[in-house]
Amino acid sequence: MFKSKKRQFNKILRDIKSIKIQGARNIAKAALRSYSLFPTKQSKKMLLSLRPTEPMLQKVISLAGNVPILEIQNHFDFAQEKINKQVFRLIKSQDIIFTHCHSTNVVNALIYAKNKGKKFEVYNTETRPLYQGRKTSRELKKAGIPVTQFVDSAVSVALSGEQGIKKVSKVFLGADAITKKGIINKIGSEVIAQIAKNQKIPVYIIADSWKFTKKNLSFEQRKLNEVWNNAPKNIKIKNPAFEFVDKKYIKAIVSEFGVLSFKDLLKRV
Repeated sequence: MFKSKKRQFNKILRDIKSIKIQGARNIAKAALRSYSLFPTKQSKKMLLSLRPTEPMLQKVISLAGNVPILEIQNHFDFAQEKINKQVFRLIKSQDIIFTHCHSTNVVNALIYAKNKGKKFEVYNTETRPLYQGRKTSRELKKAGIPVTQFVDSAVSVALSGEQGIKKVSKVFLGADAITKKGIINKIGSEVIAQIAKNQKIPVYIIADSWKFTKKNLSFEQRKLNEVWNNAPKNIKIKNPAFEFVDKKYIKAIVSEFGVLSFKDLLKRV
């Protein structure tokens, strides 16, 4: 029994570290499940070391042991239901919505809106080097949502409606972390937000408030072979996983508290 639990525990840790489990919500839920197998201080320490840019993971692990696990788990569904209803109200008929990478909050809210009768399309990026955007595309297609995937370097074309492509009406980004000055999300998010601002396209951050942190977070640098395995010698490769998006580019945060300006959200967290 002990060996079986230990194997499960270690597998979850490996899957979180390797991004086999991805998305702040899914990571937090998996970490909670892992902690429940071995509810010790050492387990908490190991789990907290896995992904430095995940305040939701930190929030969940800090609550574990002090708050019933079922109560923590219920928060995820409660927050998502609230977010779904707010996103539904934001989407207008025939909207072209742009998103980036893979966000459980964003994908679930879009599927909810589709199932409630909203007619819209989604543009998204492939999100190299691990192609998390493909996961978004597959999930949206399965739900019957028209989706067009772009190479990452075509962001400006996709947003601005060049080359015969319909112009985007809204940008929905997830967030791995919400800070006092902005959000941290998948690399590429800042460029998207900047171009959207120039094109007068509103940027909404779709995120559970548990992603808020007052801490100074370090930015994860991923393995180089994700970008170019067996690259020739003396070629430097950088693989930053996340970047900061200043609040000046963000129209509102959509959380379980509603659709709020950045200033108003900070009053609630």
